[in-house]
Amino acid sequence: MQRNITFSAEEELIKKARKKAQKENTTLNAEFREWLKRYIGADKHLVNFESLMESLRYADSGGGSYSRDEMNER
Repeated sequence: MQRNITFSAEEELIKKARKKAQKENTTLNAEFREWLKRYIGADKHLVNFESLMESLRYADSGGGSYSRDEMNER
């Protein structure tokens, strides 16, 4: 179910946004819905990244620093 919400912005900004949306064969409502999906998705990517970093934390316990020669050994 879709719900209506109200935003406020400068009139000139709204006019320019509507004109751009019209050129792209879309509407401000459609663009806002897409933006909202991306906005929510950004948090999901952050959580996934943090989870990955936590799972890799074991690799950080290398036991100290290495000399330049040790790091370049093959």
